[in-house]
Amino acid sequence: MEENFSPEKKTDVPEKNRQNTENAPDLRYKNRREAAKGGVLGFFIGLAVIVPGVSGSTVAILFRLYEKLLYAIGNLLKKFKACAAFLLPVVIGVALGFALGFFAVRGLLNVSPFAVIALFAGLMAGAYPAVLGQLKGEKATPFRICLFLLGVLFPVGMCFLSLLSPGERSLEEVGALQCLLFVLLGALVAVTQVVPGLSASALLMLAGYFNPLLQSVSLTYWSQNPLVFAVYACLLVGFAAGLLGSSKGLSVLLEKKKAPSFFAVSGLALGSLLTMFFNPEVLEVYGSWSEGAFFAPHLVAGVLLFAAGACLSYAFVRYERKKEAEKGKK
Repeated sequence: MEENFSPEKKTDVPEKNRQNTENAPDLRYKNRREAAKGGVLGFFIGLAVIVPGVSGSTVAILFRLYEKLLYAIGNLLKKFKACAAFLLPVVIGVALGFALGFFAVRGLLNVSPFAVIALFAGLMAGAYPAVLGQLKGEKATPFRICLFLLGVLFPVGMCFLSLLSPGERSLEEVGALQCLLFVLLGALVAVTQVVPGLSASALLMLAGYFNPLLQSVSLTYWSQNPLVFAVYACLLVGFAAGLLGSSKGLSVLLEKKKAPSFFAVSGLALGSLLTMFFNPEVLEVYGSWSEGAFFAPHLVAGVLLFAAGACLSYAFVRYERKKEAEKGKK
């Protein structure tokens, strides 16, 4: 009888399940402040679709939520309750960020695109030390340096390719082949949301669908071209599949090869920062300047906003580091 109630047997857990439990991050928000961070993270993810070069994943690294975000998305179907609770503030932030980006930031981009992009570039630049902080204590081997350089070159290469794109494409022809294309495009956009340094807007420009998709969001367009909802549906299906798959894959990769992965990620983040000032939309602005447009106020405003954004986000990085150091002393 004593053997039947042995503590060893009662608490016995399969080795595989025990390892999974140990590797799983704690997805619970400890307080409202942490939940607010999730909302801000989602806000920048929503903005990333509209503003070229903005990376929600970089903000996730800054807030130390990146690995949790990947795990929550990749395991949403497997551990729905815990993952959904973590993702709820993020999803709310995404909706707010996308709405503000679509209705407000796009309007400001029409008024002074350089100044607006400079502000967000400053925010990303000030947060970049948080990305480099993930490499602290890691040895910079030739292989890892190559990963970093490839990371820098990848978004820059995407911008070069977007300049060579055949122009804007139509959303009005929706056949089987086009549906497959939009599913694939949605999956690729999802990848840009979880890999720091990749820009959804740059990808859509490269494919020739950035402006057509933005211009399609209107009651007039919907009434004249109702088939565009099939395009939206295909993009959403691809986005959902791509988000689940890429998040799961990156989560496993970071678990097994964290240092090499972050060397590549830090390169991608730096490359993305460079492309904020080098993309089709900004190059059009530079072209107008060379044609005699009165650009001095926009240039001055851009420089000031870049500095303000960089100082603000770097101050937050220092605050987070100080708080982390104090926590480590306890």
